[in-house]
Order: sequence, then structure tokens, then C-alpha cells
Amino acid sequence: MDLKSLLEAIVQGLVDRPEEVRISEHAKDSATVLELRVARTDIGKVIGKDGRTAQSIRTVLSAAGARDQRKVHLDIVD
Repeated sequence: MDLKSLLEAIVQGLVDRPEEVRISEHAKDSATVLELRVARTDIGKVIGKDGRTAQSIRTVLSAAGARDQRKVHLDIVD
């Protein structure tokens, strides 16, 4: 499973409007950058209390990227 598909599966399970989940992926230096966009009403669900949910998602993505020796950055765009 690639990183984009993994992120999409995780986020669509969290939000009320999964059809509005948009993810773009691009390389920057030696890292993969994933930009996540969700419905305005779902942004809090993705970030979580004190950013815990977002941090957990980043941890999972980093672990998946480490398998291929890639650094992964997640940007949540509003």
C-alpha cells in the first residue's frame, strides 16, 4: 500500500464527509510531502484534541515511509 492510499484510508474513517478528502503527494528534497484537505467541518476531527490525532497519523505515515527509507511530511491544509 502506498502512502497516499494509507493516508486516505485512515482519514476517510475519521471524517463525516469522506468524499471531500483530497490528498496531493509530491517529492521535496529527500522527503515525500502529503498535503491533506478535508471539509471545513471535519478539520477538527483530523487534528484532534491538542493535535493528538494528527500526530498519530504522522507517526503511522513515518513508520510506513521508514520501510522504504523515505521521510514523510504531512501538511493539513485548510
